[in-house]
Amino acid sequence: MANDYISSLQKLLLLLLILCLNAADSASTVKYLPGFEGPLPFELETGYIGVGEEEEVQLFYYFIKSERNPEEDPLLIWLSGGPGCSSLSGLLYENGPVTLKSEVYNGTRPSLVSTTYSWTKTTSIIYLDQPVGTGFSYSRTQLAEKPSDSGEAKRIHEFLHKWLNKHQEFFSNPFYVGGDSYSGMVVPALVQEISQGNYLCCEPPINLQGYVLGNPLTEVEIDYNHRIPYAHGMALISDELYESMKRICKGEYVTVDPSNTECLKLVEEYQKCTNRINNQLILTPLCEESEDTSPDCYTYRYVLTTYWANDESVRRALQINEGSIREWVRCYWEIPYTRDIKSSLPYHMNNSIKGYPSLIFSGDHDLTIPFLGTQAWIRSLNYSLTDDWRPWMIGDQIAGYTRTYANKMTFATVKGGGHTPEYKPEESYIMFQRWINGQPL
Repeated sequence: MANDYISSLQKLLLLLLILCLNAADSASTVKYLPGFEGPLPFELETGYIGVGEEEEVQLFYYFIKSERNPEEDPLLIWLSGGPGCSSLSGLLYENGPVTLKSEVYNGTRPSLVSTTYSWTKTTSIIYLDQPVGTGFSYSRTQLAEKPSDSGEAKRIHEFLHKWLNKHQEFFSNPFYVGGDSYSGMVVPALVQEISQGNYLCCEPPINLQGYVLGNPLTEVEIDYNHRIPYAHGMALISDELYESMKRICKGEYVTVDPSNTECLKLVEEYQKCTNRINNQLILTPLCEESEDTSPDCYTYRYVLTTYWANDESVRRALQINEGSIREWVRCYWEIPYTRDIKSSLPYHMNNSIKGYPSLIFSGDHDLTIPFLGTQAWIRSLNYSLTDDWRPWMIGDQIAGYTRTYANKMTFATVKGGGHTPEYKPEESYIMFQRWINGQPL
């Protein structure tokens, strides 16, 4: 009798646990956003999906349906970089339908305005806060281990299956993975994870069709070593300094041999020439922290975002779980995280072998991840060209340059662009539309 009672009690506790975990997942339609006048002119859903054995990690997402034909249009998941930068940055600044109005903060909630070149005009987008601790995502328990690059690929894959099971009308839509900056380490691994899952474990399969990356970190040694030739090409350092660095450092500027004191001195000279450059868009001034309270500073928009996202009425509208996080921060730079993918090149290669198309684009005025490094790792894949270097046009104006390889990888520059699509919204929008519709740029 006692054993039967204990068994029944265990079953009851298990049932209650399952009910609690299912209740943890939530989704709600948002028709109004504080700061935006009137009802939203697009369909927005926010919510949490629990991942992990006990769904202890609650990943927060914003989902915006395509404004054209969501039943058939592509579905894209967009990951921001960092690691630890909220996907709200992607929504508000890179490719979403609303942004913060640029005005002096007066102590009241900042205002939102519509954008012109939102990718959601023709594509449904899931903006995901990941890893846990980013944006509004949180954990209900102490995690046994830190999030990592490879671990995030698995977690996001789990997130996608659970999300699609709750939104089964999107299972047949063409699916794409996208992101920029540090997500260059996670997106290719996620594409491989989804591809393998489609064959090994998971029904129904995700209708994976390709991936898109902007100014992606791919391998630190390649990307960062190319900052020096890029700086030289953009006239940020002299011919003499560049030639000396090439000769004495032998192309290795990131991990310099401590005994090579001459090279170390040259690297210092390089840093003196560039430490007042805004690496993310070298054409714009670098603002000190004390200056980012001025609308004249480009990063002032991020200050407004912090005020907006921490407003209580905004949190209520987004259906943020009360007590889940104290303060929303745009980028949590100290986030506990293990960078266990040292190079995403093997993932690009595997994805190429499996035939997935990709668009890799670079704002050509980004010193953080310069296009020279991106071109170098793409060349290292050793695929032949199917469309050689040429300008791509918007009307009669050159918007950038592009080339396509036999592995269906398209590389494109965005002329005058920076580290993320926000700096050239029209060009980025048109480039993306052409690529996802299967058209040449």
